[in-house]
This record gives sequence, C-alpha cells and structure tokens, in this order.
Amino acid sequence: MYKGIFVLYKTPMLDRIAARVEETSADGLARAIGSLINEDVLAEGDRLPTVRALAARLEVSPNTVSEAWRILQNHGAIRTDRRRGTTVRGRRSTGIGRHWQVPVEPGTIELDLSAGTPDQTLLPPLGPVLQRLHADVAVTSYVDPPLLEDLEIELRRRWPFVPEAVTVVDGALDALDRVVVEYVRLGDVVVVEDPTFPPLLDMLDAVGAEVIGVPLDAEGPVVSALEDALRADPVALFTQPRAHNPTGIHTSRDRARAIAELVRDTRCVVVEDDHSGGAAGVAVESVGTIIPAQTVHIHSFSKSHGPDLRIAALGGAGELVGNIVRRRQLGPSWTSRLIQQILLTMLVDPATEQLVTDAARTYQRRRDRLRACLAEHGIDVNPGVGLNMWIPVEDEQRAVVALAAHSIGVSPGAPFRVGASTGRHVRLSVGTLAERDIARVADTFASIAEASR
Repeated sequence: MYKGIFVLYKTPMLDRIAARVEETSADGLARAIGSLINEDVLAEGDRLPTVRALAARLEVSPNTVSEAWRILQNHGAIRTDRRRGTTVRGRRSTGIGRHWQVPVEPGTIELDLSAGTPDQTLLPPLGPVLQRLHADVAVTSYVDPPLLEDLEIELRRRWPFVPEAVTVVDGALDALDRVVVEYVRLGDVVVVEDPTFPPLLDMLDAVGAEVIGVPLDAEGPVVSALEDALRADPVALFTQPRAHNPTGIHTSRDRARAIAELVRDTRCVVVEDDHSGGAAGVAVESVGTIIPAQTVHIHSFSKSHGPDLRIAALGGAGELVGNIVRRRQLGPSWTSRLIQQILLTMLVDPATEQLVTDAARTYQRRRDRLRACLAEHGIDVNPGVGLNMWIPVEDEQRAVVALAAHSIGVSPGAPFRVGASTGRHVRLSVGTLAERDIARVADTFASIAEASR
C-alpha cells in the first residue's frame, strides 16, 4: 500500500504542480494551477491529482486543496465529476464568444438587416428632452442612492408585477450578465429557450453552466419540454416573454401561468429578458404576477427610447436584485443619474409615449407586410411581434451568402440554437427595413428558395 502511494506522489502531474507552487495557501495553489492552464502546460481534459494525493505531496491540509479547487471551479478552470474525478476545463476564451459574432461588418452591405437595431427616424428626439432637464439633476456624491426616487416610482408603476426591489443598469445585456455572474455557478443547470439570444449562451458558457434548451411553440416555451427540463433541478430559467429574439414569439397569458405553476416550489428563478420593451407594441405577460419572489424581470429601453441611452431596469426577487446592487458598488456603482433623468423625463411625457406607440405600430406593419409577401412565395413565417423574424430557408449558409450577394445582410440561425450548430433559418430584423425594400427582400428570398429546389 505504501509503495502504491509513493508511486502516486511521484507522477508527472504532481511534479508539474509542485514545481509551480510558490505559496502553499489555497490562493497560492489556485494561482499556480491557473498559470499552468493559461500556459497550456495543463490542457483541457487533463485529470488532476486527488485532493489527498496533492495535499500529501505539498504537505498541506486536504482542506487547503479543496478550497483551491473551489476557487478554480468558481473561475470555470476545472470541473469535478464523480466518475472522472477533477479535470481541467481549459483556458477561457479571451476573444469573442463562440456563439455570437457580428453577422455583418458595418458599412459592407447596402441593406443590413442582421442586427436588431431600431429605426433612428422612429426614436423619440432627445433635443427637446435635454432642454427640459432640471439644472440641478447631476448628483456629485458617491454615496447617494443608485436609483433616482422619482424614476423608481415610475418604474414600479409600469412593472408587470409588484417587485421586491428595483434598480437600473447599463442595458439588457448588462442586466443579463450581472444576473448570470451573481447567481449561476460552475456546473449549475440552467434552462433557456431554444433558439435564444446568442450572447446569453456565451455568458452561461463563460461561467461553466450546463444549459438545457426548451423548444418554443406559438405561445412560448413548450410546457412538456419545460417540465422535463425542471427534473434536472435548474437554478434558473431564462425567457423572453415578448418579441422573442429571434422568432418574435409572444408568450401568452395562459403559457405564462403554466410556467409559473411548474416553477413554483422549486429553487428555479425565472429571468425575463424584455429586451424590446415598448417597441414590441403588446403588453408583457410575466410569471411574476404569480411567483414574484422567484422572478427577475429585465425591461430595456434601448429599442423604444434609444440604444445610446444604455439603460435597462431590473426588478423582482429582492435578494438577487439586492446582491447585484451591492456587487455593483465595487465597480460603476450606479448608472449615470443624468441618463436616469433623461429616461424619466421621456417616460412621463405623453408626446414621447405616443412616438413609442407609433414606432411599434410601424415595426408591426413592416413585419406583417414582409410576412405577407413571403407567404405569396410559399414561405411561411410565424406571425410574432417586435423587430425580429425567423425565416425558414433550405440551406442556412448558402442563404446568407446568396442574400449578401444581393447586398442584403441577415444573421445565420445556428448561433441562436442551443443544440446542433446547423439549421434551416435566418434571422432578419425589420428595424431598418424601409417600406420600399420589403418586396425586394421577399423576392430575393423566393429566388434563393427556387434555386435551392
């Protein structure tokens, strides 16, 4: 027995780790192994020594090694499996996410419909709003509340349920990122809609979550599939309750209630990404009306009031929202109160609200007309709402290339999917689609479909 242990202590893996350790604390051991991973000395899939073996070799407590393992797990550097032991996950990518890349380089395509950008001509003008701002709006103290009191009152008035806490952050993606980093840990199971927004998949991949995709029908996430996914004991369910990106599906009231009843009495938190906000043109159906303590709702104002405002409201489950507010104090602390005041001024202005309503109707009119034109060519698209359309094609990559040859930019569907990387859809945004171009786009899709056949 002692001979076997002696041999184990002399393995090359133990030698490499022991030679790198300069400080035998948990932090020191984690730094040493982290540097070996970053230098590719330890590669993805390499099996690390057992806690007891490494503790004996370094002459430290097994608790010290266990704590180092916990640190590395929290950073997504290693994973622990009962059958395979502890293995290296590999270096985190420092480049762009594996799911999301900019579909079309700006300025390279005449008609770029690849991004969900709102029509600038339909956004409320900021000039009149800036002229009405109070001169004393700027707050110079670092310890003032992060959310303007009057803005909080207005947000709560508009919220689809009574939130335990509300704050504002720098856009919907910032909100999603903060929820993921604060709440999801390495190895946690998370449920998302399939397809879903690619940056969310990158965020979950970065923290080492196990992602389960749930398909959609015309009313939202499929109940039976969600019921199966919940058996894996997920910590969170990420949904887009209206103007789903990329499909445009709007979750119905009955489906929202069904989701709430399934999630009730589990540890799962529902995170609702309402990225389109007022630009969707329909009321949001939130599970928070039934399970407010298990719901975090994100309402972005980028599509409706202007992308450069970079502001979204985050509200719901008090503990999670409160933890995000406290963690944010170590970084930006608050979203500019000038921006908050601009948003508040726009929200309480009837003229601005009318412009938002008119813009939503315009987007829907464009969407309906393009859908009708595509239907004339035998291409069926989900009715949906919002800026994004999920259009079926015979071959995804060939369709993207062929459309680009006609100077029309769209997004391939594969990055939006949780499962297989291949698919037969493209995402098109009507945000920048002018009325005069609708027939041309439909005709081009038809010619591509005919060529494929």
